[in-house]
Amino acid sequence: MRSDNIKTGIARTPHRGLLMATGVSKKNMKAPFIGIASSFSDLVPGHIGMRDLERQIEKGIHSGGGQAFIFGVPAVCDGISMGHCGMRYSLPSRDLIADCIETVAEAHQLDGLVLLSNCDKITPGMLIAALRLNIPTIIVTAGPMLDGESRCEKLSMIKGSFEAVGKFRNGEIDEERLLELEEESCPTAGSCQGMYTANTMACLAEVMGMSLPLCATSAAVSSKKRRIAFDSGMQIVELVKNQVCPSDIVDKETLRNAIICDLAMGGSTNSFLHILALANAAEIDVTLDDFEELSYKIHQILKLDPAAEPTMTDFHKAGGVPALLSTLIKANVGIKNKQTVCGLSTFEISKNAYINEALIHPYDEPLTTKPGLGILYGNLAEDGCVTKISGIDESCYEFEGVAKTFDSEEEAMRALENDEIVAGDILIIRYEGPKGGPGMREMLAPTSLLVGKGLGTTCALITDGRFSGGTRGICIGHVCPEAANGGTIALVENGDKIRIDINNRTIDLLVSKEELSLRREKLPVFELKCKSGYLSKYAKNVQDASHGAIV
Repeated sequence: MRSDNIKTGIARTPHRGLLMATGVSKKNMKAPFIGIASSFSDLVPGHIGMRDLERQIEKGIHSGGGQAFIFGVPAVCDGISMGHCGMRYSLPSRDLIADCIETVAEAHQLDGLVLLSNCDKITPGMLIAALRLNIPTIIVTAGPMLDGESRCEKLSMIKGSFEAVGKFRNGEIDEERLLELEEESCPTAGSCQGMYTANTMACLAEVMGMSLPLCATSAAVSSKKRRIAFDSGMQIVELVKNQVCPSDIVDKETLRNAIICDLAMGGSTNSFLHILALANAAEIDVTLDDFEELSYKIHQILKLDPAAEPTMTDFHKAGGVPALLSTLIKANVGIKNKQTVCGLSTFEISKNAYINEALIHPYDEPLTTKPGLGILYGNLAEDGCVTKISGIDESCYEFEGVAKTFDSEEEAMRALENDEIVAGDILIIRYEGPKGGPGMREMLAPTSLLVGKGLGTTCALITDGRFSGGTRGICIGHVCPEAANGGTIALVENGDKIRIDINNRTIDLLVSKEELSLRREKLPVFELKCKSGYLSKYAKNVQDASHGAIV
């Protein structure tokens, strides 16, 4: 065992003494040392219930014959950090989390890991660490929160709060109703209810075989989640005994399985960043080309909030990830049979899955033949950009509008709040990319305000920043090259016309090459916004979004 490096032999007497100081018995000194990397936090709704899940995992590890050690990692709530300078830390926290787990696991020579995660950047950060370390690992995602409800109206976090702000500003609801929605939209612990980034990544972790079946959709407050946590603790000891490592489970076929499922269920655009980062961590040849290739082939067969009414609760009742996989396997769209942490293969897990076809449509009766996500190219995004097709009304698949440019999210929000944005406008929010932000902030506040003000089908938003998984409307993100690297988005001027064509996956600034060359000559050299601290280091080392914003 790896842990023999800190506990075996005469020379390790001091190490054993220190381990005994933590409470390890002489008998358990011989057991596999299993780390529980917990992202518990009182600050994050998706993580406040993790103390109980830590206990269940710990019980499972000890019941299986292992010795458990809990250690903490950071967790950022994207919803709370949204719309202000705090969002600059969200994406960079992914790499910080990976570094923390790698550091603890290597410093203490742990034999295996159970990674207790839930919200947006925590799950991919933990997966990156698992692939770097390549020691037996299981992911336990803590699960979605239950649906909100007020006056018999079903609520989710996005519709009950962010979009409600737009409705209030538009005069559709009064302040009393706004406060009611605020209080009832997030009724329990758990990740926000829709197919936002947290739940997208939880589903993809399950698709990749890194968590137990139904882990992604089982509610945070359910006894089923507690049992999954316990079983994960038991199973990690088996994985250590048999030396089943992430590299045995995650390869190119696994990541392509994840991309296929992502497209079929209309996941968060952030998943593109995270899958590319996972590929980099495991040295797997997966690029944006894989997304583009598959996006022309895969139909969308599941649509959840914010693009539709159903939530993760409904998805779980409809059969969850095993049902989605089963439907795609029967359709022969390219899902490969892979090993998973539970001991069963992908095909075995999905073989007898219950499927509610009212929610998870048969593949030959899709919601749309378009995928949930798409990559657009053109002179405005020579290295590509990303959109959530499932969140766009089909009447808007071809959209031409007039640019209004903003060099920060705050500037755009002021214009929106002052009713300076009208039908036909295309908001350009730039210098918000990985380097320019720095940190590639999510634009949930402006996109939600657009929808709430009734402009969701008459205005578009283009940014080198990111979008929340809760975004809907004509929203194009991850524009590459970003403005800070001299991308064309930095050259856009007020009044320029822009054409977006979802059907043909193009995005073009309707300005001549000669004019753009003249503008480029006048473009000032970008200066980093942060001169010190973590974000300064991040901005100096981060790559662009088309490479997963890796550092």
